[in-house]
Parts: sequence; C-alpha cells; structure tokens
Amino acid sequence: MNTPSAVTHVRVVAVRPDRHVELPERLATEEPLEIRVEGPGQHPEPVSVTMRTPGHDFELAAGFLTSEGVAGPGAIRAVGYCDAVEDPAARFNTVTVSLAHRFDDGAARRNLLRTSACGVCGTVSIDQLEVVCEPVGSRPAVPAATISALPGRLRKGQRVFEQTGGLHAAGLFDGDGDLLVLREDVGRHNAVDKVIGHRVLAPGGAEPAVLMVSGRVGFEIVQKAAVAGIGVLAAVSAPSSLAVSAAARLGVCVAGFVRGDRFNIYSHPERIGL
Repeated sequence: MNTPSAVTHVRVVAVRPDRHVELPERLATEEPLEIRVEGPGQHPEPVSVTMRTPGHDFELAAGFLTSEGVAGPGAIRAVGYCDAVEDPAARFNTVTVSLAHRFDDGAARRNLLRTSACGVCGTVSIDQLEVVCEPVGSRPAVPAATISALPGRLRKGQRVFEQTGGLHAAGLFDGDGDLLVLREDVGRHNAVDKVIGHRVLAPGGAEPAVLMVSGRVGFEIVQKAAVAGIGVLAAVSAPSSLAVSAAARLGVCVAGFVRGDRFNIYSHPERIGL
C-alpha cells in the first residue's frame, strides 16, 4: 500500500454568472497522524494526534517531539510507520518514534499540555516554557534586504500550494537568504515542525538563520523557533501580543508584515542589520 498523497483529486461544480459546469479540482489532503513514543524495553505510547498533509511524516513527528520538549538533542534513535495497527489503511497515519532513553509518559504529557498550540496563554505559560527552552544565543545579524527577499523565495518553493491554494509553508534560510529546507502543510505548526524535524533527522549543513512562515506568528511558533535555536522569525502577516512577549524573553527577533521592501520588527532588532 502506498503512502497517502499530499493532493486529493475531486470533482466540483463551478458556478459562473452564465452557467455552471462540473470540473476536476485538486485539494490539499488532510488526514490524522498519530504520534507514538517508545523507549528501550517499552511499548509505544500515543502522545498526540494532529491533522496534517501527508508527506514528511517522520520529520513532523521528530520536529513535534523536539519543539515540545519531549525529545532532547540526540534522543531520537529511529522513526517508522507502525505495523501493529488493526486497519492496514491506517498504517501510514501512525508513526512511532524510538528514543535512546526510557520514555517518561507522565512528564511528556505535562510538557505537551503546557506548551501545545491549543490556546495555552498567559505569563505562567512563558515562565514554564523557559524551564525547557534556553534563550537563543548571539548570532550574526541578518541583512534587512535578505528578510525582504524571503517571502518571494518561500512562495516560489510552494509546489503543493501552487496546485491547491490551500497550504501553509515554513522555510529555513541561511544568513544569505539561501533556502535550506521548505515544507508545506494544512497546519502552520505542522509545517514548522517538519522543517525542524528535517534538521533533527539530517543534521549538518549550513546553519539556519531565519525561519520564514507564510501566515501569522503565534506564541507556539515562537516557542518552536526558540527551541530550535533560530534567532530570526519572519512572517508575511502579524504576530500576536503573546508571541512578541515570548520572543522578547527568549531572544527571538520577530519580523512581521514582510511585504516588498517593508516589514516591522517587534523584538530584538539587533538581530537584523539595518
């Protein structure tokens, strides 16, 4: 059985002022992914179910567990689809992550409850986040012209969006604005986790300097950037108030409304060369 496609083909009735006609259409696929975790001598335990666009599922699982503080550096030993599911069709919607150490299910659930992208907010959440996330250290400043060029470079790499018009994107860029990795998903948080997971599963190469996202910036996106050690987070839309507060405390520069040669810097302007 093949893995699910990122694009689903359907038929639609296209309504026009003078007629209606049935046409083929392409939709961004959305299916659940259950993430399970196991350690040496342990049975896999489910820790999360997320609705995602199939593709790069191992990266999504690895990035999610890393950005949520469940798996530290070097902790992930292997990632694979689960064979032990009753429905064969569900095999590619279940991923098991094997850790090098025993898995503390209770601690993981507390971390996920505390820092998940489900509307957790308030100063208490930020204080708790700093227990598992050090502020980002010093990095070379990224030129302002580089930031301005990123939306176009991100858009150019959105192949599934080009077909469906229904996906978010996240891309990691180096200090010169060269694209390191780009991922798409129906969930903006999943797209970010996929790029982080790519770095976790395939370390090495150029050091990422900027995380560029296609939508707005919320608290949880700042969290994920900080955990990944990324000093600059840029977006085509606005950040939330809590995102800016968290970014200020976690050493992340947030650049919003990056459009043309204009953008706003909401935190740590010293990380962008003006």
